[in-house]
Amino acid sequence: MSLNEEVEVLRRVPLFARVDPAKLKLLAFTSERLVFPAGSELFRQGDAGDAAYVLLDGEADILVDTPEGEIVVAEARRHAFVGEIAILIDVPRTATVRARTDLAALVVTKETFLGMAAEFPDVAIEIMRELAQRLADTTEQLTAARAAAGA
Repeated sequence: MSLNEEVEVLRRVPLFARVDPAKLKLLAFTSERLVFPAGSELFRQGDAGDAAYVLLDGEADILVDTPEGEIVVAEARRHAFVGEIAILIDVPRTATVRARTDLAALVVTKETFLGMAAEFPDVAIEIMRELAQRLADTTEQLTAARAAAGA
């Protein structure tokens, strides 16, 4: 994938949709491109978070550890941005992300990501929107699970 193709993928990520293309080109240029074979982990729940990942191609499962074992809580596809929580609030990874298919990703370092959020308020607003939506979805799922358990 060329640098210009990576920029086009970044433009499709909601967090980066309003960022100037020249800045996206710099982001793509300074970010490492990695390939993960199906079944490999991008990162593991509990690990330190030093980067987030933009999925260029492929699919991944987002899993959390429970007393009964790992469960899939979400799926990530092309253009998804994963791993940002740990770099935003300096906590260990809240989930494991495992490639379901062969997967290519841009690795965005904590320093680069936070610099982008500081320089572009629209990125910070989109981060808040995305995290608020995830919280709403999780609350809805938890409410449904509790209702089903009590029924």
